[in-house]
Amino acid sequence: MSDVETKVKPDYSELASYTGRLFRDNFGKGPQSVYVSIEHPVVTIYLRDFLAPMERVLDKQKNKMKIEETRDLLMQELIPDIKAQVRIMLETDVESVYYDWSIDNRSGLIICILKDAEDVPFPDYEGKERIHEQINQLSIIAEKAPEEIASSHLNDRTLIIRRTGILVEIEKEMIRSGFSEQLRLAKRRLEKRLLETSVFETILESSVVDRFVDWDFDKDRSYIVLILKPR
Repeated sequence: MSDVETKVKPDYSELASYTGRLFRDNFGKGPQSVYVSIEHPVVTIYLRDFLAPMERVLDKQKNKMKIEETRDLLMQELIPDIKAQVRIMLETDVESVYYDWSIDNRSGLIICILKDAEDVPFPDYEGKERIHEQINQLSIIAEKAPEEIASSHLNDRTLIIRRTGILVEIEKEMIRSGFSEQLRLAKRRLEKRLLETSVFETILESSVVDRFVDWDFDKDRSYIVLILKPR
């Protein structure tokens, strides 16, 4: 693919190229770089330098919320294609897909959780307890303390954090009333504001270059991903 620089191992280049083409065909411009990481049961697709021409206009008008809302709508059409491609490549089904955007950084992240993910442990790492303490405090401010927190380094630049059981009753009522997208947009802004990167950088001894968060409201589950600067 001519307009996408593939930053992955050869085995992953097909998925990176496919994702670049898919976004180019549907957004009018694909990401300049696509990074794919696979650490069972998680597949992450990190998009860099991704902002379509019309989105640039909205960005100049300080209308980032509209960009995210439009992307979210389009992603509902693209998720089946992404699931199918991952299934072909890894010969296993995708249980769920999460995604988020950083308009300021012109980046995005897609997280594919493979089937039977519940059976896979999250190994320990340096600073894990302190990370969980910060995530717990953040969650209490934003909604409530999670019933469960799990986290792991997928590689030297990707920390993934899973929270389960975080929705409060007013949020559940908004979801039942059909305001899921409005809730998602509001929670993104709030939680990213609360994700104070300097605290995590101190614990991890690494710079945080990007942060993403998304939810599966039906399962009452959320994933936070911190993209780190390699040491």
